[in-house]
Amino acid sequence: MPRPHLLEALLRAAHPGPSVAVTLLSAALAASLGLSPGRIALVTAAVLAGQLSIGWCNDLVDADRDRTVGRTDKPVATGEVTRRQVRAACGIAVVATVGLSLACGPGAGLVHLGCVAAGWAYDLGVKATVWSWVPYAVAFGGLPVFVALCEPGAGLPPAWVPAAGAMLGVGAHLVNVLPDLADDEATGVRGVGHRMGERPSQVLAVVALTGASVVIAVGTTALPTPVLVAALLLVAALAALALVARGRLPFRAAIGIAAVDVLMLVVAG
Repeated sequence: MPRPHLLEALLRAAHPGPSVAVTLLSAALAASLGLSPGRIALVTAAVLAGQLSIGWCNDLVDADRDRTVGRTDKPVATGEVTRRQVRAACGIAVVATVGLSLACGPGAGLVHLGCVAAGWAYDLGVKATVWSWVPYAVAFGGLPVFVALCEPGAGLPPAWVPAAGAMLGVGAHLVNVLPDLADDEATGVRGVGHRMGERPSQVLAVVALTGASVVIAVGTTALPTPVLVAALLLVAALAALALVARGRLPFRAAIGIAAVDVLMLVVAG
């Protein structure tokens, strides 16, 4: 039986923050669509397994880079967990992802496996290219499609749903790389955010996240007008803060816009 500290290190190596956030978003989307408790549990398990596999793959690929820049928060780089142990955990997660995804239905399963494959492609090299935003757009755009198809007999969601998800994904990617621009540059990772620089990346992130808000507001008929107006006013205020503030405030404001987008997307579902 794995030791408690080993389990804790493995979980930290799986990027628990993003993994839990995406898993909870999937569960919330499934609940908002009225899926049965069993289906919600299945969706949640499939997405969690996929996210764990992506997180472990990322830390395996980045171990040498993380060690070079002195990342003390990366268990593989610090030696708290071995590559072999993470590879074993990742392999189990991949098998679970395939089985759980296909259990949701062939169409839904293939869509989800495509989302997970996009995450793996990012880890395995796309993040160091000008196309680094594409896996995020594919994965976030495909996620609500996967959840919608998990309902037996259901069709594809309206086009604005994956469009908003894709824009949210692009914004999330740019926000995610902002804190690590210097470390990434030092180890040869030059995605689209690194090539544009901090300020242009910050502006584009705000544009993408705000654009997702507008797409949801225009597309949905499920939200009352006062709620939409309030949400858009909040997004506008956060966008202004993200563009004019200094220090950590722009980053936090962008995260705030993303949170509003997620809530709008879930409620609109």
